[in-house]
Order: sequence, then structure tokens, then C-alpha cells
Amino acid sequence: MAARPSNWGWTPTGRRRYALMALWLGHGAWVLVGRVPGRAWSQVATTFSHPFQRLATGFHDWRVTRSQRAADLEHARTELHLLRQELADRQMEAARLAPLHAEAEEAKRLLGLKVQVPLELQGARILSSTRPGAFGGLVIEGGIDRGWRPDQGVIAPEGVVGRLWSVAPTQSLILPADAPNAAIGVMLTRSRATGVLQGLGDGRAEIRYVNPQEVVQPGEAVHTSGLDRVFPRGLLVGYVTDVRPTDLELKVRVQLAAPLDRLRLVLLLPLEPPLEVQPSLRPPAKPLPHPAPKPKAVR
Repeated sequence: MAARPSNWGWTPTGRRRYALMALWLGHGAWVLVGRVPGRAWSQVATTFSHPFQRLATGFHDWRVTRSQRAADLEHARTELHLLRQELADRQMEAARLAPLHAEAEEAKRLLGLKVQVPLELQGARILSSTRPGAFGGLVIEGGIDRGWRPDQGVIAPEGVVGRLWSVAPTQSLILPADAPNAAIGVMLTRSRATGVLQGLGDGRAEIRYVNPQEVVQPGEAVHTSGLDRVFPRGLLVGYVTDVRPTDLELKVRVQLAAPLDRLRLVLLLPLEPPLEVQPSLRPPAKPLPHPAPKPKAVR
């Protein structure tokens, strides 16, 4: 059986059918696109281009953020370098001013000591130290120009320092209390026993000529007795660290209270002070209160 020829060919019937199909397609496109085709195509283009726009915007924002972060990091590094430099400068300045602050604090304590000891005390600055060498001492500023003489007692807020050994025109040498050739008359606080303090070096000393019958305990305070006519009675010298009895005397080891290697300022006692000095109990003067203004009379 022979196949029937298709009626969709380029025949009058096929052409009519193609024309009808084109008409229907055009009508559908007109319905879908609308009366203004440019707007629809614009919407289609916008729809298709929106992902690419978002991608481009995200890439641009990433680049801007990365650039900003790099700038912020560089700025932070610069600020960190400046802060480190400022910290180093502050530390150097603090190290430079530390001795001055320490000297100022020591000067305040010396002023307090001058109030407690009602004598004509003179302050002096320590220039150098030759301790702990043999016969070493402390060199202070001042000498004959300030009227000083050998054997004047030297004290600090912590305790007795020593005595003037030699006096030059503008400088003087202090024989510290721990020197082997130093001798100070002392008295034990509890037993009231007296003796002579002789230096052993390194901030230590030993009390000689104490009656072996005396009872001395470690930790007992040692004060000046005033019998040597260099220091008045009652100034702190140190504290007992060890007691060693012998047949003839009681040898008492003492740790000096004054830090001889860290002193910057000292006070000099007058030559041959009185045996005992009473501390000043006078309270500091207070400013007088201002009188209250009188109320004005109301007319």
C-alpha cells in the first residue's frame, strides 16, 4: 500500500497552514510580550544580567574591603611602632627620673627626722662610695666650707650611718659604722646593757664589753647610749642577730639598720651633742580659719 503524501509540504494547503501557525505564534507573542515590546525585552535582559551584576558588585566590594583592610593594617602597624617608640621614651625618662624621685623621697624622710630630733642638723648628698674596700667610706658634698669637723655623727632616717673621718675644703669622708676601726657607744633596749659597737663589714657589727650575765635575745633593738659624745642617746643603730657568750664578755652580733650602700642623703649632727635629746612633740601649725562674713542688714 502506497504512503499518502504529506499535506504539510509547500502546497497551497500547507502554505495556508503555515500562515495560520505564524498568525497564532505572532498573536501569542503579542499576548506574552505586551503592547510595548521594549519593556519586556528590557525585563528579560535585566533578569538575565542580574546574576552577573551581583557577581560584579560582590567582586568590587571584595576588592574595596581588601584594600581597606590593607590600609587599616598599615595604619595599625604605624601606630604600633609609634606607641612602642613612645613607650621606650617613657621608660628611658622614668629610668632617668627614678634617682631623682628616690632622692626626693629620701629628702622628705630626712625632713621628718629633723623634726623628731630637735638639733641643728645639716643635710649632705653622698657623692661616691669606696665601700666595701679596706678602710672604705662614703664621700659627701661639703666640708670646711660648711664648718664641719671630724667626729661629727652622721645619721639617716633608718638609723646611724657613722661619723666624719676626714674633712676637706669641699668634701668629707664618712667612716661607716660597719668599718673595722669604727666604735660607737650603744645600749640594748630590753636589758639596758651598754657596750661598744665595732664594725665587721658588710653592714654587720659586734657589741663588745657586755657583761656575760646579761640576757640578750636575737631581734632586740640596739640604740646609741650617748656615752661616746658623738651621738645622743636613743638613736637606732640596728638589731641583734646572734649572741655568743664567752668567759669574759658577751659578744653580740648586730645587723645595722641603715642601708649604707643605698643611701643618697644623710644628716650631720653638731659636734659633741647633748647626752639625751627629747623628740619634738610640737604639733604642726595650722592656718587660722578665715572669719565668716557678717550678714548685711536688710533695710
